[in-house]
Amino acid sequence: MSGVGSRMEGRTPGFVKLLRILGFFCLWITAEAQMKIPPETVQQWASVFSVQLRDLTTMYSGSLLLQKKLKDVEPIVKIVELDGGDLVKDYSDDIERMLGSKMKSVKRLAESAEDADLYHDFNASLEFDYYNAMMINTMDEDGNYADLGGEFPLEENEHFNNLQVNTQQSDIQVPTNVYNKDPNILNAIYNSEALNDVFISNFQKDPTLTWQYFGSSTGFFRIYPGIKWTPDANGVAAFDCRNRNWYIQAATSPKDIIIMVDISGSMKGLKMTIAKHTINTILDTLGENDFVNVIAYTDYVRYVEPCFRGTLVQADLDNREHFKLLVEELHVKGEAKIKNAMKEAFKILNEARANGQGSMCNQAIMLITDGAMEDFESVFEEFNWPERRVRVFTYLIGREMTFAQNTKWIACNNKGYYTHISTLADVQENVMEYLHVLSRPMVINHDHDIIWTEAYMDTVLPNTKELFTTKAQSLLLMTSVAMPVFSKKKETLSHGILLGVVGSDIPLMEVMKLAPRYMLGAHGYAFLITNNGYILAHPDLRPLYKDGKKLKPKPNYNSVDLSEVEWEDTDETLRTAMVKGETGSIRLSIRASVDKGKRPLYLINDYFYTNIDETPFSFGMALTKGHGKLMIVGNVSVEEGLHDLTSPDLSIASEWTYCETDIDPAHRKYSQLQVAIRYLLGKEPDLECDEVLLQQTLFDAVVTAPLEAYWNALMLNDRVEPGVETAFLGTRSGLMRIMRYAGVETRVAKRFLTPGDKDNLFTIDHFPLWYRLAVEYTPGIFYYYPVNDKGVKYIIATTAVTVSSEGKTAMAGAIGVQMSLDLLEKRFWAIAKQPSDTDCSNIEGVCPLSCESADLNCFLVDNNGFIVLSKERNEVGRFFGEVDGSVMASLIKMGMFKKVSLFDYQAMCKNSHHHASSARPLLSPFYGIVALMRWFFSNALMFLLDFNLCGLWHSDYFVDAKAGYHTSHKQKKVEALQPCDTAYPGFMYDSSVREANSLIKCGRCQKMFVVQQIPDSNLVLVVTQADCDCSRQYGPILLEPKEIKYILH
Repeated sequence: MSGVGSRMEGRTPGFVKLLRILGFFCLWITAEAQMKIPPETVQQWASVFSVQLRDLTTMYSGSLLLQKKLKDVEPIVKIVELDGGDLVKDYSDDIERMLGSKMKSVKRLAESAEDADLYHDFNASLEFDYYNAMMINTMDEDGNYADLGGEFPLEENEHFNNLQVNTQQSDIQVPTNVYNKDPNILNAIYNSEALNDVFISNFQKDPTLTWQYFGSSTGFFRIYPGIKWTPDANGVAAFDCRNRNWYIQAATSPKDIIIMVDISGSMKGLKMTIAKHTINTILDTLGENDFVNVIAYTDYVRYVEPCFRGTLVQADLDNREHFKLLVEELHVKGEAKIKNAMKEAFKILNEARANGQGSMCNQAIMLITDGAMEDFESVFEEFNWPERRVRVFTYLIGREMTFAQNTKWIACNNKGYYTHISTLADVQENVMEYLHVLSRPMVINHDHDIIWTEAYMDTVLPNTKELFTTKAQSLLLMTSVAMPVFSKKKETLSHGILLGVVGSDIPLMEVMKLAPRYMLGAHGYAFLITNNGYILAHPDLRPLYKDGKKLKPKPNYNSVDLSEVEWEDTDETLRTAMVKGETGSIRLSIRASVDKGKRPLYLINDYFYTNIDETPFSFGMALTKGHGKLMIVGNVSVEEGLHDLTSPDLSIASEWTYCETDIDPAHRKYSQLQVAIRYLLGKEPDLECDEVLLQQTLFDAVVTAPLEAYWNALMLNDRVEPGVETAFLGTRSGLMRIMRYAGVETRVAKRFLTPGDKDNLFTIDHFPLWYRLAVEYTPGIFYYYPVNDKGVKYIIATTAVTVSSEGKTAMAGAIGVQMSLDLLEKRFWAIAKQPSDTDCSNIEGVCPLSCESADLNCFLVDNNGFIVLSKERNEVGRFFGEVDGSVMASLIKMGMFKKVSLFDYQAMCKNSHHHASSARPLLSPFYGIVALMRWFFSNALMFLLDFNLCGLWHSDYFVDAKAGYHTSHKQKKVEALQPCDTAYPGFMYDSSVREANSLIKCGRCQKMFVVQQIPDSNLVLVVTQADCDCSRQYGPILLEPKEIKYILH
């Protein structure tokens, strides 16, 4: 080795220099000797393919014929600009009437229940058989009906989600932990028999009513119509109506609660387990109109959530669940010093009252301990006497009664209630007692306040899981209207006895049907929120998430704030006005998205809003500026329209209400098309129908009728090219015509436009995807996009058709054709190659050029960056940046594609570690701070995403997220998901940049690419050099969402 070294040292510096020059020269030769793709060749391909595409789609769709027919009727149509202010008033009045009729039904139930109790004397030896919902139709081995069972006829009823019900009789559910023959229970059930007739008459007066019920303070639940109650897997009926939100809200007024729990050494073991269960049970009795905090005390005062020090937070689902997690982590230690904790609790409540914060109603302290060594009279004298504004409830935990006297004294001298809890089984009944105490002032004053609950999902009924898969997610929810029932007996009036709560459920889908989809347009929508800003109904509300293969409700599904779906309302102007119950309008420029969040759209929305009287709700409506506010009104005779309405290729939106079929049970068997035709023929003159919608549907049927003949002529003449599978059209009235060019056996897209293909049909909460994409593109020019339906890939081409009148142009509908990938590939590969005898004399670069060559990669990419065509079938439908990050990065840099940052505040992320913030900021008092942070993040991220600063994208502010819209690769082990906020990019093509070509330096090679716009389409042709691998220098550009982490210092 030493010899070699000495020989090298002997070389002259000039020789080394020469070696270096030679090395650089070789590298330069290698780098420069790259393929040159002639842009003019690619341009010619794009031009020829454009003509072929246009001819193919216009011929098989019939778009030119439809546009001509619409042009012919222009002299007889009117284009009307919708007045959002008038519409929002009309729809809110309809909703008010509907909800008002539900309130009247509930009032009748409350009056009947109170009267029945007034004239009934308690009978301790009463023997009374009733229909127990668990026992009905149950027989023993000898064929005898079970005790409290008996024959109870049930039949399937479409109005009640196809459940087996009895509309002539209610029945009784009793929780397993309540004795079903207790004298108190029997007397109360006997009394409530009077409700049967009221249930039935209510349902006759208002056939749109669903479940009606009475929840008794003794624990039983009377439900109409009667059903068979299914116990859980262990045979237990765990449902207790007194724990339900509608019961608790109706039974008490809003309240501020401080829960104080003793975590000193004496609370170890079972006592601590009981104490934690007690806290959780108290938390379950709170709702979004209540405020709460939890203090754990030993020899010092400890807030279980330090961020909430000295304040009250809204007791919504997020915060309650957050407290439960923290309570689970409590450990015992030290010595109990109640005095300081009690003072802290009083200070919080007194400050809240003085500052006009919290519920501004009831206030209470819940003391959970195994004993108090003194009565702390001095604390009460200082903070609570003589007014006693704060009630103190005490829960003595454990079997020992040594300090019971002081614990009882504290409660009784502060208008509270004392209970002793020695086992876990005692917790439920004992906690519920505080509700009766808090309800006494209401009972004595006879404050029959009607309450409305926040949105919730009924998971009690047997077929909820099936509903998850068949209904629009945003409209799965319901609200309940409820009212307390008091004892009116003179001898007990001063005691304030609550008998129970009556109520009824209102599916929010029925409410939102009162704002018809056709009036709102392709991107318009209606929504409903509570006076807390939480969403009851909104098309962007996604209450479910996929856990493995199962759909489950998100933990925070009913506390999604309006600001989390209308996130462009950065100043919360819209939210604030609606929460205050104001009437008005606002215009916002928004970034919307369609196709499961993949395709961004820039829209200008006009929002109109007003309150719903006698409810805590506010109704809003968004109309898209431009075509969203313009509607065509055309007149044709009923006779002419009916002829075309009965065409076999025609259908109308099955989820829309052309005529009301729910009022008369005899009409429920008809589809919307059948019932509309019966009404128009005069067979059902009493039907309630939407005259404007029917007139528009008749007009659309006549105007689109020639398409049926046109499509059939193509079929009869055998002129349909293999691979052209379906022609279709849709109009604003929900009318669709479909022509199946290919039989179901040969069709690739077997599911396209079938009843299960909700994305491509008119539904209760959206227009078809192909319609929404077409109306945002240039009318007459086809919009092409790939579809990947569970591995089945095909292409859709769609375009908008218009009507012009008096200087206004309105969208009449969309028309298109669905094709197989085979067809498009066959056409494209035939064009994208130069024959071997091509004259190459004037072409600089590779000639003849062919996309079939192994040296080239050729792609058709749509305006959002998704691959429509590639040599590799598995790449179709994928984002181009995933497949070739180097070329996509160059196109972004050149401005051909622009990044659009989007946000999802309802995402579900992998539970990597404990979070202090979930789908919405926990600190309700600091809501403004976090909203400001969110605004900052939105705008800062928009800047960072739009300018492609990848450094932050991979920084600690983000962790991998699995959002509701974007599903990652299948995993064998499913990790727990939790609510989170995510940011993700979308991309839009700038059509002003028609072509681009460049070299990308990638280490030892340079990659050439040429991009050419395909005229009269939303597509670009991308031709790249295949043998230069840039994956080391340029990673893939992914659309994966990233979780936003909020850090509160």
